[in-house]
Amino acid sequence: MNKREVDVAIIGAGTAGMVAYQRVRKATDNVVLIEGERYGTTCARVGCMPSKLLIAAAERAHDLKTADEFGVLAGDVRIDGRLVMERVRAERDKFVAPVVRSMEKLPEEHRLMGHARFVDSHRLVVGEHTEVHADRIIIATGSRPNVPGILKEAKDRLIVNDDVFDWQDLPESVAVFGPGVIGLELGQALSRLGVRVRLFGVSGGIGGLRDEKIRDYAKGVFGEELALSLKAETRRVERTGEGVHITWLENGEEHQETFGYLLAATGRRPNVDNLDIQNAGIELDDRGMPEFDPFTLRCGDSHIFIAGDVNNHRPLLHEAADEGRIAGDNAAAWPDVRTGLRKTPLAVVFSDPQIASVGLTIHQVDEKCQSCFAIGEVSFEDQGRSKVIGRNRGLLRVYGEHGSGLFMGAEMFGPAAEHIAHLLAWCAQKRMTVSEMLEMPFYHPVIEEGLRTALKNLNRNLRLGPEPAEGCMDCGPGV
Repeated sequence: MNKREVDVAIIGAGTAGMVAYQRVRKATDNVVLIEGERYGTTCARVGCMPSKLLIAAAERAHDLKTADEFGVLAGDVRIDGRLVMERVRAERDKFVAPVVRSMEKLPEEHRLMGHARFVDSHRLVVGEHTEVHADRIIIATGSRPNVPGILKEAKDRLIVNDDVFDWQDLPESVAVFGPGVIGLELGQALSRLGVRVRLFGVSGGIGGLRDEKIRDYAKGVFGEELALSLKAETRRVERTGEGVHITWLENGEEHQETFGYLLAATGRRPNVDNLDIQNAGIELDDRGMPEFDPFTLRCGDSHIFIAGDVNNHRPLLHEAADEGRIAGDNAAAWPDVRTGLRKTPLAVVFSDPQIASVGLTIHQVDEKCQSCFAIGEVSFEDQGRSKVIGRNRGLLRVYGEHGSGLFMGAEMFGPAAEHIAHLLAWCAQKRMTVSEMLEMPFYHPVIEEGLRTALKNLNRNLRLGPEPAEGCMDCGPGV
């Protein structure tokens, strides 16, 4: 077995691992980047980019099908599934290629291929061919789809999101289990491309929405387009000659339906279980996950750091890049470990209408402020620009703190949510008050005028300045 000694070993060459490597290289050239199977990030290969390619095709098809409301008669819309998937695969490969090339350009002595596992806190065995002794180690092994046992009964017709983008053609029907971000995006896209889809859930949620008022509104809108079974108790999954036969209980009644495929979008699992992490000498929680500081990415008081989707803290690409930077800087500067900048939480679901959340959720605001906050909202049903473009469905709710007037967070279901969310995230990170946000320019006619309406509504609901004294005539006793 080959033996190597390095200052820093990085396990995983995804987004977090690659950024960590770049930061470590600023301090030392004695580093190794270990990849288990093949180069190419989750985002480029099976995540962000190929899913948006499929969504883009679905949006074009939907626009054509609904063009008659503008007096544009597009006639019968025919979808060629083979051509759709051919473009998805071809463009996907174009996103993957530069990532692979950048990896292959790294010095050969910095690259090691093979699955890594811990022998002890400083030693790794890679692919049974190399033993690496590292002063510091960064775990950046990402995550993979998690599939509940009952769904495995679909056998060869069970797929995860990774498999969708290798399809040669679109199927006739798909049962999508998991109404979260991945399930909703892919389920709606496939439905708009002519695939018969039913979206299954357990708890009644959809798209990761936390604000109950917005969630209920969104379920009504999606329910007009998709078959939703968001509170289903799955009784049986059977592989039959016709495909996958599913039996479920919903609203006290038993239902049965057969689909060509079963897509499991039931969450993702951190890739720590094959690392022999128990040998790393770090504290693990009851799920076998390393305990770590989200501001330093350090595991306990050890020399080991964990970054990206593998820590399941904020499993998003821009967060993985930030975490790679923090972990890389701290591993490079060891033992001088410092907290890194964690940006305002920002998440977007590319459904139609889109979903976005910024800053604190309504539950976090309530927990932090103990009801000392106000809410502003706007419906997009009567919002000018949204009506003009035929996308006037949605609801935005913004949260602010009494006394300080600080903007705290927001959740949105509606048009241009991906863009409005960025504006709100920048304001939250700058710790702007609601009144300061209203001093910013708003053009006319734009969808952002709806944001201004919500902020005005919030500002009217806020009690600003010092909290009222006990027995205030406006607020009542004890406020």
